Amino acid sequence: MATHPRKKRRSWGRRILLLVLLVLLAAGFFRWSNHSLQTEYFTFTSPRLPQGFDGCTIVELTDLHGAEFGEGNQTLIDAVRKLSPDYIFLTGDLLDRFRETPHSYAADLGAAMAGIAPTYFVTGNHEWALPDVPDLKDALEAAGVTVLDNRFVTLEREGDTMILAGIDDPNGYADQKTPEELADEVKAAAEDPFWILLAHRNDRFLRQYSLLGADLVIAGHGHGGMIRLPFTDGLISTDRTLFPSYTAGFYEENGSTLFASRGLGNSGPSFRLFNRPQIAVLTLEKG
Repeated sequence: MATHPRKKRRSWGRRILLLVLLVLLAAGFFRWSNHSLQTEYFTFTSPRLPQGFDGCTIVELTDLHGAEFGEGNQTLIDAVRKLSPDYIFLTGDLLDRFRETPHSYAADLGAAMAGIAPTYFVTGNHEWALPDVPDLKDALEAAGVTVLDNRFVTLEREGDTMILAGIDDPNGYADQKTPEELADEVKAAAEDPFWILLAHRNDRFLRQYSLLGADLVIAGHGHGGMIRLPFTDGLISTDRTLFPSYTAGFYEENGSTLFASRGLGNSGPSFRLFNRPQIAVLTLEKG
């Protein structure tokens, strides 16, 4: 018995409609994965934390790569303002060499963050891939951001102090102060201080940054492994190797703890999957 042509046309029509629907759903999910902000909360507990910093909240923003969340990043700014953090840490790659992001992007965002809470910045590898890093640092300082370029400051809260140090990315000047030299300066400034180190590169924690003596290292760079699957710590590193580690959350090595944010943006043609842009909120707790 012959199939009626009209029934064939209806069958193909349904298949095409289903295909179009699946493509639209996939496109929507892809956009959501790359442009929808996710605020996540973490707690770092240490018996060494000075009592005055118990309950202190930190927002870490990293790896924006020139991304915009709302016009002029207003959606991002509003989200951070609602969190009322004590400090804001910008841990590099605000700019992107593939997009040639202008310095004004970082300065505008820095000014907005500094209007919310004391804000501190360290460079990432992409800042050093663009011209005139000293000009960028000057623009951020003029915007009210403290640039920690291989130096440290003392933070005070409720009568107690701790040290916050920050290092320039290894892509910086060849004769720059080493992380080890900075760590020696921190230890010389105070006897066995509780201190936090801001450093862009998560993948240097095991072999270098965990050996410096910092109680907590806060980093980015790993983009959460770009694609996150069950039972993996990210699928692809920023160096395009498979199954990287130290890409999201807490890690402990050599008596030091790393907190790595998944970051917010994408570099060049890269993308995120099951790995939404992250505003990381870190609460310090005396254990």
